[in-house]
Amino acid sequence: MVTIAAFADEISPILEEQLEVLLDEGIHHLELRSMWGINVLDLSDERLRQVKDAFATAGVVVAAIGSPIGKVAIDTSFDAHVHRFERAITVARYFGTHFIRIFSFYPAGSSSAPGTSSDSTTSRAEPAPNRDMVLHHLRELTARARAAGVTLLHENEKGIYGDTAARCVDLLATIDDSHLEAVFDPANFIQCGQQPYPDAYDALEPWVRHVHVKDALADGSVVAAGEGIAQWPALLGRLKDANYQGYLSLEPHLAESGQFSGFSGPQRFRHASTALKSLLQALPWDFD
Repeated sequence: MVTIAAFADEISPILEEQLEVLLDEGIHHLELRSMWGINVLDLSDERLRQVKDAFATAGVVVAAIGSPIGKVAIDTSFDAHVHRFERAITVARYFGTHFIRIFSFYPAGSSSAPGTSSDSTTSRAEPAPNRDMVLHHLRELTARARAAGVTLLHENEKGIYGDTAARCVDLLATIDDSHLEAVFDPANFIQCGQQPYPDAYDALEPWVRHVHVKDALADGSVVAAGEGIAQWPALLGRLKDANYQGYLSLEPHLAESGQFSGFSGPQRFRHASTALKSLLQALPWDFD
C-alpha cells in the first residue's frame, strides 16, 4: 500500500475548493505550501488555526510542510533565513508532521531562480563554487531539525546547488544525517538535462523518503505522470519492489510553474490524479 498526497494549492488558492477536489479524488494527505495565495510560513496564527480546523473536519492530514527554505541565494542573510526556518518547525509541529521540504540555495548573487523558463532543460548558473557555504548552512539547519525532532526533505530543483543527482548525493552523503533525506522529483531532473530513472534514482535510492509526482517532456515542459520521459511505470515498479513507505505527492504544474509555487486548476489536477492512479492500478499497487 502506498499513500497519495498532493499540493492542494495546485487546485485553487481557496481552502474550501482545495478540500472539495481532494476529497472527491479520495486524497486525504496534503503537502501544505500555501493558502489564499500566502506561503504557509507567512500565514498568521489565526489563519493556521482556521486551516487546521478545516483539515480536521475533512479528515485531511498534513504529510509535509512544503516550505521555501533554501530557495534563496546562498549569500542571503543566513540569520534571517534561520529565523524563517524556525517558523517552519513551529508550523510542522502545529500540524503534526515530521517532514519539512527544503532546497539547497541558489548561487551567490542570484536574485531569483536561474533558468526558470520551462523550455530550458539546463541550469544557467553554476552553483558548485558555493559548496562549502551550502554545506555549512545545511548542517546548521539539519542540526536544528534533529533537535526539534523533524526531518528535512531536500528537493532537487533546477538552479540550486542540489539540482543534479551527483550534487544531491554529495550533500546527503557528506552531511550523513537521518534528519536530512531526499525528495525525488523526476520532472525537475529532466529540466536539468538528467535522466531521472534509472540514473538519478539509482544514485539517490538510499535517501529517497518522499516523491513528487510530475513528468516532463525532453524540452522540460511539464506533463502528467506517464506522459513524459521520466519512466514513471518503471520507477513506480522499483518503488513497489523496494517496499517504499513514503508519499507519492501530486505536484502537477500543468497550468503554470513559478519559483515558489505551481498551479494546475481543478480539471488539470484531476487529470494528474487519474494519470497516477492508472499507473498504480496497472502494476498493480494498492493506494490510499
